[in-house]
Amino acid sequence: MQLIDWIVLSGTLLFIVIYGTWKTRGSATVQEYIKGGNQAKWWTIGLSVMATQASAITFLSTPGQAFHSGMGFVQFYIGLPLAMIIISMVFIPIYHKLNVYTAYEYLESRFDLKTRTITALFFLIQRGLGAGITIFAPAIILSVVLGWNLTLLNIIIGILVILYTVSGGTKAVSVTQKQQMAIIFGGMFTAFFLIIQYLPEGITFSKALDIAGANGKMKVLDFSFDLSNKYTVWTGIIGGTFLMLSYFGTDQSQVQRYLSGKSVKESQLGLLFNGLLKVPMQFFILLVGVMVFVFYQFNASPLHFNPQAKTAIQQTAEAQEYTALEQQLANIQAQKNSAITDYLQHNTPASKEKIQQLATQDKDTRDAAKKLLEKATPDVKSNDKDFVFIHFILHNLPRGLIGLLLAVILSAAMSSTASELNALASTTTIDLYKRNRSQQSEKHYVTVSKVFTLIWGIIAILIACFANLFDNLIQLVNIIGSIFYGNVLGIFLIAFFLKFVQSNATFIAAIGTQVIIILIFYFAIYLPEQAGAPPLIGYLWLNAIGCGIVMFLAVLLQAVLPNTKQQSLN
Repeated sequence: MQLIDWIVLSGTLLFIVIYGTWKTRGSATVQEYIKGGNQAKWWTIGLSVMATQASAITFLSTPGQAFHSGMGFVQFYIGLPLAMIIISMVFIPIYHKLNVYTAYEYLESRFDLKTRTITALFFLIQRGLGAGITIFAPAIILSVVLGWNLTLLNIIIGILVILYTVSGGTKAVSVTQKQQMAIIFGGMFTAFFLIIQYLPEGITFSKALDIAGANGKMKVLDFSFDLSNKYTVWTGIIGGTFLMLSYFGTDQSQVQRYLSGKSVKESQLGLLFNGLLKVPMQFFILLVGVMVFVFYQFNASPLHFNPQAKTAIQQTAEAQEYTALEQQLANIQAQKNSAITDYLQHNTPASKEKIQQLATQDKDTRDAAKKLLEKATPDVKSNDKDFVFIHFILHNLPRGLIGLLLAVILSAAMSSTASELNALASTTTIDLYKRNRSQQSEKHYVTVSKVFTLIWGIIAILIACFANLFDNLIQLVNIIGSIFYGNVLGIFLIAFFLKFVQSNATFIAAIGTQVIIILIFYFAIYLPEQAGAPPLIGYLWLNAIGCGIVMFLAVLLQAVLPNTKQQSLN
């Protein structure tokens, strides 16, 4: 990095922190601090909802996902528009009618305190872990490729977020996220157009898509019914819809974004805006990764994108074997150039088959390198998806733009983490602290909210400092969510639609379901993958399974438990 990159990076991040702190200082009431004074317009809500979900992991991992596996990951988001419509019609009117600060307040009105508390605790556990990961994800990547100290990076990112989130609460999060999304969109569009410019003369965008298609990267939809396949149309529509319903409808980090709306209509429009824009945005980010793949069909790429890998293996007995694999990849690269030229000129089945054969050889060579790394350097993570895009940025973009793209990554980390800390503090204050200490002043609860924001920020930093890279980071976040979200969504669906089910049945069913889902994840997903086998089911199915189990158990338990007085809101 040059001086201009440091100026762009530090200037961008400092502007966000200073602007957010100055613009939102002086919240005097809980309503102002937690709900932003209910002043948010629909476009602010939409961008804030989008920025909360689009963490640094999105911009680090998604292009690498597309580089290795193509566009199929976009199926993960197919259920999102449907979920936005359902939440706008069902969830938002109920929350606004009850004038709640958190989603979990409703559960006490419908059930009782213990059901509200257990659901809030489920949220705090999974979102607390998630907050640490959203700090850790960019920190570990940048520490590896730039040589920065990992612990120091975790602390710096965490402190920057804590400063303006503690100061301004929900309004600070919403205000800064508009600036952050502008930086993110600007940086990603710039990177995309530069990649197109860097392709060889005569390789237009349409030809680049042809090359990607010949390599199997442009298959967007998979209609197979293979339950072990992580990303298909059916996992997206069924598992994805359940995940999105729970995330946007019951996760306080998202609920708090649209509870700050001026009206029901503003909140609904904000969510629908997110539903319309989110899928195209993810498609575009994946397309950036596909274009990076096309770029490396004409330019040399490393055998493994994690720079620590080569450094580590050179100190082992397997160094010579790794070097041989590098030469093998270089030979494949040379053959690719002539095969692509022949394909573009003649577009025959034989020329396309040749490209596909070379793509298979390329993949086999990289897989062999990963196995070699796992054997020789088990402490160095062999999965390099998260390093692909950052490698391209650092080695190919002009000075100044490197700083901008790094600012994109860190801005995304800050925006997502700020929402999470804000929601964690709000839930802790409203659902745990205020519920048990209700006779305090507004100033007292604002102070307590700030203290809890600081505490959760410190916890997130500690989780980040002790975290460890796990396969692909964007999958890790979604796996953690899938373990909890289906159960939480089921509790809310029982509250909304199964009025005959009472609190004790729901509470017992919720605890039992969480145990069952963790066991399913461990035996059907985690253990098979550790053994090198495909999982028995894709992790997205956990959302639908968890939702179904808790509703089934609650209905069953309601039939056998002693009947007690029903609490409900009509």
